Amino acid sequence: MVDNGSKSNAGTPGKARFGVVLADGILAELPVIRRRLEEVQAPFVIAADGGARHAAPLGITADVVVGDLDSIEADVLRRLREGGGVDILASSADKDETDLELALLHAARLGLPRIIVLAALGGRLDMTLSNLLLLTHDALAGRSVELWDGWQSAWLIRPPGGLLVPPAIPQAPWSPAPGDRISLVPLAGDALDVTTHRLQYPLHAESLRFGPARGVSNVIAAEGAMVELSSGMILAVHAPSDARRPRLDMLHAPIRIAQ
Repeated sequence: MVDNGSKSNAGTPGKARFGVVLADGILAELPVIRRRLEEVQAPFVIAADGGARHAAPLGITADVVVGDLDSIEADVLRRLREGGGVDILASSADKDETDLELALLHAARLGLPRIIVLAALGGRLDMTLSNLLLLTHDALAGRSVELWDGWQSAWLIRPPGGLLVPPAIPQAPWSPAPGDRISLVPLAGDALDVTTHRLQYPLHAESLRFGPARGVSNVIAAEGAMVELSSGMILAVHAPSDARRPRLDMLHAPIRIAQ
């Protein structure tokens, strides 16, 4: 059983540095995500409605459940209510936001500085696209928000840019390194005056147009890779090379999340 460290009372993050938000999508490569969570210290866990079902397989405990409760399994909801220690923030079904959006807004209101989003992909195509675009939400500006899918990480780069490192855990073992794949996908319109450093296929004060796939499947050529831009937003999607990924059969041993 995974020990996620001591936590404050439900509903309040205390001094937690990490928020883990559980969306209601597909949680792919469970052993990989469990391994990655070893780097997360005493996370404050927010489940977006049916995303609460992912907590037990990950060995973590939800502190808050947010949403209209239309997708959470009845037995999961019952156990949460009977067990106590979990805040359930039920919203109206007649709302403008998705459950994941409500969960991210709640994390922002709590002041969590680093937010990791899990199970945001797969299933309905419209929800997958919406979940990715939520990274551009104004309420998340200035916070370190990172989406995980197996060994892949995605995060938003705003002007003026910076080093190509995952914002939530910059020094993680799977952080970008030479030979890894990195894709730069413009969101919210064109990304202008884009200049890259230490990538195999460089850009020199060029535009990444919204729509064409020019920025997909670049390769990190050297340490210290970075990107600069004057306007727009870029979704960075990183995947470590096959040689840097631990074998999955090495990831089934019991783990403990750092305290």
